[in-house]
Amino acid sequence: MKRILIIDEMHSSISDRLTAIGYASDYLPQITRQEIIEAEDHYVGMIVRSKTAIDAELLSSKPNLKFIARAGAGIDQVDVAYLDANQIQLVNAPEGNRDALGEHVIGMLLSLSNNLRKSDREVRSYVWDREGNRGFELSGKTIGLLGYGYMASAVAEKLSGFGCRVIAHDKYKTNFGDLYVEEVTMDDIYSQADVFSIHVPLTADTRMLVDAAYLARFDKNIVFVNAARGEIVNTTDLLAALKSGKVTHAALDVLENEKFAKLSSEQKATYDELFQLDNVLFSPHVGGWTFESYENINRVLVQKITALDV
Repeated sequence: MKRILIIDEMHSSISDRLTAIGYASDYLPQITRQEIIEAEDHYVGMIVRSKTAIDAELLSSKPNLKFIARAGAGIDQVDVAYLDANQIQLVNAPEGNRDALGEHVIGMLLSLSNNLRKSDREVRSYVWDREGNRGFELSGKTIGLLGYGYMASAVAEKLSGFGCRVIAHDKYKTNFGDLYVEEVTMDDIYSQADVFSIHVPLTADTRMLVDAAYLARFDKNIVFVNAARGEIVNTTDLLAALKSGKVTHAALDVLENEKFAKLSSEQKATYDELFQLDNVLFSPHVGGWTFESYENINRVLVQKITALDV
């Protein structure tokens, strides 16, 4: 029976699902990078999350690999060029957590627009400040989406009942307008968006894409949402935009450096300021991380593995 190495935590259904399509699996979520490299080369596939970079060093130790399956959407830790050069197939599972991500973005927007975190904290401290917690409505606003893949389309669908206009620009897609979104140019987003939400992968083109100059191009003061990858945004410039009022509110599920123990002194100082702001809402990269998506990702991955030529 063909074998698959699973190097990260997965929903408990994964092994049975793989067995049902003819694969044996070694479920080793505690395995270290060095142990992966030293493991016997008898695997046709490897299922990964974000434990370690799937790079040339690791991949070259497993010349019999036929595929990598990424349990999630992002593939920024995978050396795609190496896979292509060595005929190793790649599958991921953005379909598995798109609804989770969409709901999370809506939840963060509603929390920000209604001052829910601030007002909850105040009421618990016996402060009853109605005027200081007056919110704003999504109805009538223009929501601009950068990118229109599985995640952005889920956000657009879930915004459809809020009475807002949703527009999107995708550098790599055309003719994607549908019932939920209007396809526009980036200049249209700059001129019209009240809310700007990022839904692009982390690549060489998008790393540090959103900086001071980028934010300055928006005609309006905007609500800023990032539930994609933190490294797409220059955090220092975002903080400056929040201070100036160019960004009125921010919802951040991801950060430029999510390893708090390894922050530079500059990053720590920036985060210290950012964390004091009531108009910024954070979550720890859990936008697609629900109980339902945990299992759905298995279902999607196994369907895609079934279709591979192995």
